[in-house]
Amino acid sequence: MTHYTHWFIRARLKTRQLLLLVALAEEGNIHRAAQVLNMTQPAASKLLKDLEDVLEVSLFDRLPRGMRPTWYGETMIRHARVALATLNEAHDELNALKAGRFGQVNVGVITAPGLALLPGAVAAVKREQPNLRISVEIETSPVLMERLEQGKLDILVARLFAEHDKSKLRYEALTEEPVCALVRPGHPLLGMSGLTLRDVVSAGWIVPPAGSVLRHRFDLMYQEEGLPPPLNVIESAALLFITRMLQQSDMIAVLASDVAQYYASHGIVAILPIELPCHMDMFGIITRTDRLLSPAAKIMMNALKSESLAVYGRRLEVD
Repeated sequence: MTHYTHWFIRARLKTRQLLLLVALAEEGNIHRAAQVLNMTQPAASKLLKDLEDVLEVSLFDRLPRGMRPTWYGETMIRHARVALATLNEAHDELNALKAGRFGQVNVGVITAPGLALLPGAVAAVKREQPNLRISVEIETSPVLMERLEQGKLDILVARLFAEHDKSKLRYEALTEEPVCALVRPGHPLLGMSGLTLRDVVSAGWIVPPAGSVLRHRFDLMYQEEGLPPPLNVIESAALLFITRMLQQSDMIAVLASDVAQYYASHGIVAILPIELPCHMDMFGIITRTDRLLSPAAKIMMNALKSESLAVYGRRLEVD
């Protein structure tokens, strides 16, 4: 027989205490938090005091105009959000099963594999499990990592950076991401051969926003070539704007090669024959080691790994 000795069982931790922690973090006021949870303020205050007594720490600083989480409070709030998100997922999964659906998986992906890898994997899953619900978010790696930590996403195809806590993450590398230059079809530079950076230093560029990985590599590329960075620039990561802007001007955009080839194959843009001596860091499949994948997420994971062989030539072990 299993003996459960978890502290939260001994402490009789209540779900309403977790809800209260999150509400207090969002409202910053015990009165408003109580209203959100449809309870009286004295009841909310007692719930919080009982939890602080059990933990033997103060979770919030009581201020004249509200409440502010202590470091202990920030820790409990973060884990409360994850616990509540997991309970919501369990509820959604049960409802899906009762409704005849297999379940749901939430996938987060950066743009390039969102075009090259994910559609094939999703199509494969849908052929085998048409009733499985798949939610896809395409965002930057930092945003996706935050949502994975919060329990809002099950699987990522993204990058890991130095600032990320890797102790509870599983990372399976896929590929590096080369970049290329894009212009409108019929651009005058398309007729030139042997183009170098020096030939386009005075051109107008559409570049990623400052602080992004690709923008950093783009700026370094000019520095390493001993050239001044372009002055005529537009900063944007919005693909619809970038492709439309290219069609209406003689500007050049720098994008991941997979993304560029997709738009070029549809005749929307053309790839400029110039070598850009920079590339993006490797990305891969990321999951949490402290959470079990649902049956739906396991199916999606296996599809991603199988598709990675065709797209990137990367063979990953399939469960």
